[in-house]
Amino acid sequence: MSALLIGDEAPDFEVDTTDGVIRFHEVIEGSWAVLFSHPKDFTPVCTTELGMTAKLKDDFDARGVKVFGVSVDPIDDHRAWIGDIQETQGVALNFPLIADPKREVATKYGMIHPNANDTLTVRSLFVIGPDKKIKLKIEYPASTGRNFDEVMRVIDSLQLTAKHKVATPANWKSGEDVIIVPAVSDDEAKEKYPEGWKTLKPYLRIVPMPK
Repeated sequence: MSALLIGDEAPDFEVDTTDGVIRFHEVIEGSWAVLFSHPKDFTPVCTTELGMTAKLKDDFDARGVKVFGVSVDPIDDHRAWIGDIQETQGVALNFPLIADPKREVATKYGMIHPNANDTLTVRSLFVIGPDKKIKLKIEYPASTGRNFDEVMRVIDSLQLTAKHKVATPANWKSGEDVIIVPAVSDDEAKEKYPEGWKTLKPYLRIVPMPK
């Protein structure tokens, strides 16, 4: 199938995980979700990534985000690996790891790049909205661990801009000023932002982040 794009519906699937069998669309119903792949169990970068994800559970929970890891390794390998993650990263795994030995999930989400490796997934990450549409897609090579500060930053932006007619500028972080989108007229902006905004150009209007 062709590569998934932002705005496409996230494919559904039923799989075994370290938390039992799940139907993906059922467990994410009404929630934001992150689905991310790691190339292989018992590998160094993946071990640090899963440990970091576990450490960030409170941050994901505060944003209403459900997290799922996936690789093409079988469930027994996942369960054996959990002890290594806790030993080396100092945190117990607290989210489901999907076993995908038949590559069903990897194929539906385009996580295997033949030019890199025709059997292992690259480091793909998808943020999925409550409407089950893909809101973000990031891919890293197998050798480079993800920047989870960036993942959190983008989730904050996606959730803010889903509720308000604003966009976030380069390097934006939660709490900083945002941009009023061009589709909002000045008259409409006056109703939304009675305290005013800063106009740099007619198309570039800066306003404090909506509460």
